[in-house]
Amino acid sequence: MLRLTTALTAFSVAAPIFASAAFAQEVNVYSYRQPELIAPLTDAFTEETGIKVNVAYLKKGLVERLKAEAARSPADLILTVDISRLASAVDAGVTQPVESDTLKANVPDLYHDPAGNWWGLTTRARIVYASKDRVPEGEVTTYEDLADPKWKGRICTRSGTHVYTLALVAAMIEHHGEETAKTWLEGVKANLARKPQGNDRAQVKAIWAGECDISLGNTYYMGKMLKDDEQKAWADSVNVLFPTFENGGTHVNISGVAMTKSAPNKDNALKMMEFLTSPEAQKIYADANFEYPIAPGTEANDVVKSWGSFTVDNLNLMELAGSRAAALKLVEEVDFDG
Repeated sequence: MLRLTTALTAFSVAAPIFASAAFAQEVNVYSYRQPELIAPLTDAFTEETGIKVNVAYLKKGLVERLKAEAARSPADLILTVDISRLASAVDAGVTQPVESDTLKANVPDLYHDPAGNWWGLTTRARIVYASKDRVPEGEVTTYEDLADPKWKGRICTRSGTHVYTLALVAAMIEHHGEETAKTWLEGVKANLARKPQGNDRAQVKAIWAGECDISLGNTYYMGKMLKDDEQKAWADSVNVLFPTFENGGTHVNISGVAMTKSAPNKDNALKMMEFLTSPEAQKIYADANFEYPIAPGTEANDVVKSWGSFTVDNLNLMELAGSRAAALKLVEEVDFDG
């Protein structure tokens, strides 16, 4: 069942409203991104262009819905996080390539599909949260180090089958091969303080409560916790560390946008894609969700910059997505969540 935004107009596949030319100045979006995160962007886009944005928020099944709707789908764009979800949409044949000089100028090559089927909007780093009291400075430097027995009983993490974890495992496969990645997973599992559970914020809460000393998480959760009166104490109990792969940089993933194959409002959809990658929209993203903007010359939020700089791992994101199935297989083979 769709959860629909209150500030934005919801829409239905069968709604006759879309048969009327009177509604030509609109764009329809299926989104895995939560409504409160994208409302500032859609509001700004409408104010600048006069184009109405209709958003339907889905928790799951976005690709399946588009496949079922086929040419009847009202959706023009999909918004999602994680390269595997973007790649899955492309593989399912529910997107179309987009050519745009504006998009090419705003989005570095590392962050878009070479064929133009998806375009990155923001990045987030997969980092280590470490107890200020129990983890000395310089103790965590690499992802590989998380399998070291010195961390036995000291690591918390979310499920191994979550897309964020799978992306990191896929990156480990790309850097070292499946055999080494499996050994690494076994080592990390042996070091867990508890069975994988909860989201990234729950892991920081566990550090604050003394259940573990380090955890994996996305950078933007730090900003969210600092804004929450209850969770600020959790955030204040940890340092943000940027580990790297031994032969690479810090693992990053993206949020992105793609135009659907059936897009009934193609011109408006392209305008919105170009707006979302513009410096103006990138700043809104950066301030609202503490993510890293990707448009050249656009700076991160001051809070985000206070965590320090890092070197981005330069793995090809499509290759990373291609290793997702192998990553899931390894997670299941070692019974990571068991």
